[in-house]
Parts: sequence; structure tokens; C-alpha cells
Amino acid sequence: MSMAPPDYYFRLRDNGALVFRVDTENRQRRIEMTQIAAVNIRNGEIKPHGDHDLSEQDQARIRDWMTERSAVLAARELESVRLCIEQMNALTHWAQARASDAELEQFTEPLLLAMHDLRSTLVRKTAARIDAAPRTMPG
Repeated sequence: MSMAPPDYYFRLRDNGALVFRVDTENRQRRIEMTQIAAVNIRNGEIKPHGDHDLSEQDQARIRDWMTERSAVLAARELESVRLCIEQMNALTHWAQARASDAELEQFTEPLLLAMHDLRSTLVRKTAARIDAAPRTMPG
């Protein structure tokens, strides 16, 4: 049982992808991929490749992919935060229960600086949210 290949292939790269049209409708039934565009997720830019004109179907599929990819990246970022919290807990246990004096000497300063940087950022962002929140008058 063979599956038909998709109409488009997105080769991931930093900040987006290169977009290829997939074609198997040729005499040899080989897969041919023709680059049709480059996509930048950060700024939403879709650049046709070379002299290629993007059809409405091309543009719609690319925009759909950009929406899907943005959702994947956002979910991955949140999962990264959750994982970081777990790693910080594991690191605390390591420092308390298993770390040697030499290991603590090696990692204490960089860890304290990273934690200070994170704490400063979280405090600053929290203060900004509090300042931006609408205030109600008592009584």
C-alpha cells in the first residue's frame, strides 16, 4: 500500500522554512521537489523563489503551515518552561544531596547569576503587569 506524497514540503530552518512543491506526475513516477518560496515565521514574510509566481492555493497552504508551525513553536516554548522548572527542582536536589564540593565550586557562580537574571526579569515583568492593571477605587 503506497501513500501519496503531500503537495508541499516545508524544509525547516531558523525562523521559517523553504517551501517546495512536490510532484510525482511525471513519466518515471519519481518525486520531484521544486522550491517555490522562502517563509519567515517571525515577520510573516513569504518570498517567492526566483521567478516563481505563487498561486492562491500556494499562498493559502503556506499561510496554513505558518499558523500550524507558530502553534507548535508556542507549545514547545511553554513545555520548555515546564521542563526548566523540573530541571531546577532536580538541580536543587543534586546540589543538596549529591554534589561534591568541587562541583558546587564549579557551578555555584554561573547558577546564581542565571537565577538572579531570571528573578530580576520576573520581578520587573510582574511589576509592569501590576502597574498596567486597571485600578478600582475603594468604597
